[in-house]
Amino acid sequence: MSTHDPHPASAEPALPLTGIRVVEFTHMVMGPTCGMMLADLGAEVIKIEPVQGDNTRRLKGSGAGFFTMFNRNKKSLPVNLQDPRGIELVLKLIATADIVSENFKAGTMARLGLDYATLSKLNERLIYVSHKGFLPGPYQHRTALDEVVQMMGGLAYMTGPEGRPLRAGAAVNDIMGGMFGAMGAMAALLERQRTGRGQEVQSALFENNVFLVGHHMMQYAVTGKPAAPMPSRISAWAVYDVFTVKDGEQIFLAVVSDTQWKLFCDAFGFADLAADARLAGNNDRVEARAWLMPILRERLASEPAAAIAARFEAHGLPYAPIAKPQDLFDDPHLAATGGLAEIALPQDGAGSGAGSGAVNAHAKVPLLPITLGGRRPGVRIDPPALGAHGAQLLETLGLSATQIAALTEAGVVGPVN
Repeated sequence: MSTHDPHPASAEPALPLTGIRVVEFTHMVMGPTCGMMLADLGAEVIKIEPVQGDNTRRLKGSGAGFFTMFNRNKKSLPVNLQDPRGIELVLKLIATADIVSENFKAGTMARLGLDYATLSKLNERLIYVSHKGFLPGPYQHRTALDEVVQMMGGLAYMTGPEGRPLRAGAAVNDIMGGMFGAMGAMAALLERQRTGRGQEVQSALFENNVFLVGHHMMQYAVTGKPAAPMPSRISAWAVYDVFTVKDGEQIFLAVVSDTQWKLFCDAFGFADLAADARLAGNNDRVEARAWLMPILRERLASEPAAAIAARFEAHGLPYAPIAKPQDLFDDPHLAATGGLAEIALPQDGAGSGAGSGAVNAHAKVPLLPITLGGRRPGVRIDPPALGAHGAQLLETLGLSATQIAALTEAGVVGPVN
């Protein structure tokens, strides 16, 4: 571990990564996700930003939530890396770090003298996490995005209808790529305990995407038949679909075993279907989908979605309302289990996606989907305003207030507080 002070003691037990310091040079989603996971688990994560702030702070549209989602529990230090004095500052900071994380274009960190080959000579215990589009190989020169690798990696083909490849509705590769980067960093920390040496960890969007579709690849290997896109696949279960019911509401219903089929028929009074020999087993019902599903859709069409949900709930059958992301702010399960934590949004015109301050002062954000000893790792630091905790960090490097002011005036560091 580093020699710097760990997080202040509190009534809560220390988090697993308390005392680990991370310096990250990241933007967008993949790299920041890695840092967020390490930060949520207790690490001190220092986000090095351009003096004008991470461009992600100013994204609009579908990117407006990136900064606030993936940068909680971090400190911000804006530094001009084109200035030798800025490089000198971050090298001093890295000398106190356990982990460096970056997700810039290949060659960028090497040009700055901040690549693993250079930094590992200064600190053999350093762990260096590099997030890229592709692992080293023929594709490594390409510029990748989540959508690019979804298209070339088979995920868009599996998600959309025949002939209409469609990206998944979330940045699945960016987020999971960051998760694998964090997993690699934690594995490297464990190995360092045995060897005393750090190492470079690499995570990549394309390889992540291939991992996601691996079971479809194995389906082909086992059956000799290509996996069909999800909208036109042959389901393993007869009842496993979205139903449109009373007043045009929609609900997902599933009946995935012979026991559940009996419960389903009993719950809705479908004695004739329960007694039909053509529907006796799951595979029989799958083969009967062409005529069975229209019957079920017709019978359920006049039922309110809430009433159907209540019967499925009472009989332990799987179902789901069709929720929109904004509906989850009021989800009773998340509210009861502490799955959402309140954060203060940056009000300095950064991180709002609007360029003129956040629309709301506070919001609820999803926490990591794990418990540790029965507790959810929470929010200790709100998504930082530009330069938040920066002055404190510079002071720990031995800089006086006068020196910090001079560096700020010279544009070597951005506004800090």
